[in-house]
Amino acid sequence: MRSPTLSASVGPAAAVFENRLSERLTAVVTGARRRAVRDGDPHLDTAHLLHTLVENDPRVWGAFAGGPPQVVRLLGYLVQRTIGYGLRWSGAVETSVTGAGDGVPGWSPAAATAMAAAAGRAAARGAFLAEGPDLLAALTYDRECRAVEVLRRAGVDVDLLVTALDGESCQLQTG
Repeated sequence: MRSPTLSASVGPAAAVFENRLSERLTAVVTGARRRAVRDGDPHLDTAHLLHTLVENDPRVWGAFAGGPPQVVRLLGYLVQRTIGYGLRWSGAVETSVTGAGDGVPGWSPAAATAMAAAAGRAAARGAFLAEGPDLLAALTYDRECRAVEVLRRAGVDVDLLVTALDGESCQLQTG
């Protein structure tokens, strides 16, 4: 059964950032939507995005200082979220500390803010389309979002991750 909220999420507000996504990142968003529906969540949140991104975009794995073992541990925490870890989030909409991102149907304010920030990060490096590393970096901007909570619980040093992603952005600009 499809959530009416999520099926409406491709409205004009979402299209503002969705037309700025690479093909791979579009697939990540599609997978995150499916995950949210499967989990019975009315909104796609930052943990849904993180889970699908880490599962499907190997380019983000290199940003994790702990290498493949840390990515595996993170995926383990994300799976736990799907089977129970995220139960306390069930039925609650993830907000954004910035207050932005409201009004995008089917998206938590924090997830919408992260997607817009990913598009902005891509533009800052001279690209029209956002890529997986842009989204991963954008997810770390809101230190109170669900994705960052999962990262911390999985033992990821978020400051180190931000530094690695900032370095990658510089490489993408000059490479």
